[in-house]
Amino acid sequence: MLVGVDFTSRPARRKPIVMACGERDGDQVRLQGLRRLESLDAFARWLAEPGDWVAGLDLPFGLPRELVQALGWPTDWRACMRHYASLSRAEIRACFAAFCAARPTGGKFAHRATDGPAGSSPSMKWVNPPVAFMLHAGVAPLIAAGVHLPGLHDGDRRRVALEAYPGLLARACIGRTTYKSDEPRRQTPERAAARRQMLEVLQQGAPGLGLRLVLDADQREVLVQDASGDCLDAALCLLQAAWAERAHARGDLRYGLPGRFDPLEGWIVTAPERSAR
Repeated sequence: MLVGVDFTSRPARRKPIVMACGERDGDQVRLQGLRRLESLDAFARWLAEPGDWVAGLDLPFGLPRELVQALGWPTDWRACMRHYASLSRAEIRACFAAFCAARPTGGKFAHRATDGPAGSSPSMKWVNPPVAFMLHAGVAPLIAAGVHLPGLHDGDRRRVALEAYPGLLARACIGRTTYKSDEPRRQTPERAAARRQMLEVLQQGAPGLGLRLVLDADQREVLVQDASGDCLDAALCLLQAAWAERAHARGDLRYGLPGRFDPLEGWIVTAPERSAR
């Protein structure tokens, strides 16, 4: 099974974690259904279930090495994540804010090597979007469940989790056109049209992935009508997971990740290798 996960650090009924489940047949990725998890406990329970899946999760799996070294935290990934999980969100915010305050304008945040080619936000960012808290909420359950994280943590090879980023594929489909918002006043017909346009592209062939999204009319309408974009983002992560699973099926034990990348920082699946260290 393939899974794309649109993650949130504070899941609830109004804003759940959305999972797009599917399967790959050659170059076709069929959406089988959507699942919603309304708590972090439900997410942890799902991870711990016996299964055979490859998942792409929209949350960072690591922190910038520059930040970790400046703070004097462990540079071993698991030890660093254990320390990070021990902190409260208030402590994380205060620590990262102090780091940024000491840096010049235009270079406040430290970045991972994958951020450039992926176009992703720095994983230490605690607002708009709060990806630092997504990392804090999401990675500890992955470790506790014994999930395999290629290049970072050896676990159950039947349950494989990869860092995905839907924005990377979304931009390949429609450029920087805005297609979603959690604010009702920003949920416009133009953004709905952008979601329809993106789905048309994905059904013809996801740019750069060599995969086509297959879904029925009802599923398509659900993805269009979800103005938050969470369902569509989960489907984008599903395609990224499918790309990785296909790479593995062809003999790549790293699921398409670069041959070398920083084992403290991690890497976003499908992001080009040109900046890998």
